[in-house]
Amino acid sequence: MSRALITLDTPDDRARAARWCRDLPRGTRVEFKKTKRTLPQNARMWSMLTDVALQKEHCGRRYTPDLWKILMMHGCGLEVQMIPSLNNDTLIPWGQSSSDLSKEEMTDLIEFMFAWGAENGIIWSDPALRSLIASAPNRGYLASPSTAPADDASVPA
Repeated sequence: MSRALITLDTPDDRARAARWCRDLPRGTRVEFKKTKRTLPQNARMWSMLTDVALQKEHCGRRYTPDLWKILMMHGCGLEVQMIPSLNNDTLIPWGQSSSDLSKEEMTDLIEFMFAWGAENGIIWSDPALRSLIASAPNRGYLASPSTAPADDASVPA
């Protein structure tokens, strides 16, 4: 086996992982990661990035949702760098991929985007976000994470 992935959901999963670890050859690498971000979180992030891309300019230019994602990840403190292309014509984003974020990291990113959007006049197209804003108008940009409704999409994230 050159690669394998087990999500530890059941006691059988844990037993299988322990058995694999016990039987793997010396020098095998094992990686442990927190629960990965959810599909609803991913959908919310892209919806928000699209709203920003349609409504805002940055440094006098319009950017795609992909480029806004890099800006937001960097603004949130996630590892993102820009490196020059081989022909030095442009810069290429390099760093942590949003698909590799944990649920908690994705929640932090979406909360950052939500706050940034509030400070920059973004009107969210997602009805759940508009509803959340309407239900907490005197609480800043959002009810605090501890009082925000929790669902699989980690509202507000």
